Amino acid sequence: MNMKKVLGASAALVLAMGCNWASAAAKEVTIGYVDGWSDSVATTHVAAEVIKQKLGYDVKLQAVATGIMWQGVATGKLDAMLSAWLPVTHGEYWSKNQDKVVDYGPNFKDAKIGLIVPEYVKAKSIEDLKTDDTFKNRIVGIDAGAGVMLKTEQAIKDYGLSAYKLQASSGAGMIAELTRAENAQQSIAVTGWVPHWMFAKWKLRFLEDPKGVYGAAETVNSIGSKGLDKKAPEVAAFLKKFQWSSKDEIGEVMLAIQDGAKPDAAAKDWVAKHPDRVAEWTAK
Repeated sequence: MNMKKVLGASAALVLAMGCNWASAAAKEVTIGYVDGWSDSVATTHVAAEVIKQKLGYDVKLQAVATGIMWQGVATGKLDAMLSAWLPVTHGEYWSKNQDKVVDYGPNFKDAKIGLIVPEYVKAKSIEDLKTDDTFKNRIVGIDAGAGVMLKTEQAIKDYGLSAYKLQASSGAGMIAELTRAENAQQSIAVTGWVPHWMFAKWKLRFLEDPKGVYGAAETVNSIGSKGLDKKAPEVAAFLKKFQWSSKDEIGEVMLAIQDGAKPDAAAKDWVAKHPDRVAEWTAK
């Protein structure tokens, strides 16, 4: 046996295996999301499932706070995030980091905050609350200090709703109140936003805001690190195309998670049921 040939072949095999390992290691992306945001959880897990199944990348998901999410992408510690509310809600983060990140565009186009009511109530506008006593002079809110709560305090002033009390609660507390009102077909106004799974569960609408207190509709954008295009060009190309068609489409995933499905399981189920949409996002 020629030992030189054996050793040479062994070295070549080890080198080839090393290259394969390096290649496999390079086929991984890390995406940040905010665990407390139902839309962030749903969008990120569906995108991750598509990236794994169709693009062949391992995906590491990291639940982080909003500021850390932006910082992570700006520094390259995270490859991407799919939860940037622009131009207003995350405007400050964008102004600080826009030169350090890449904006791949909206994955949801009609994001907004405001006062939400069941479709069966008569009130159409925030102004109508002043003369409608079926709401019992209260608006059910979420956590004190949240952006939509601050805007609602302003709306109470601007629309002359001095008789109304903004009831601070939590996301879960607001939903519990909404559930009770829906079951009894009673009037209720809650602070809320789109996208949210409650729109998939009930027939709801925003009260019109003629004074523009809550601002115009925003977009939820996919943001990548400066190095993502080079590191994972297929992922970057996907993020440019990945976009929900409506609140009902993302609502299907959010509601499944709310009803008890694990986020990764809900994402796998949605991807399996919508091959045409996935094909649109991954077409070359």
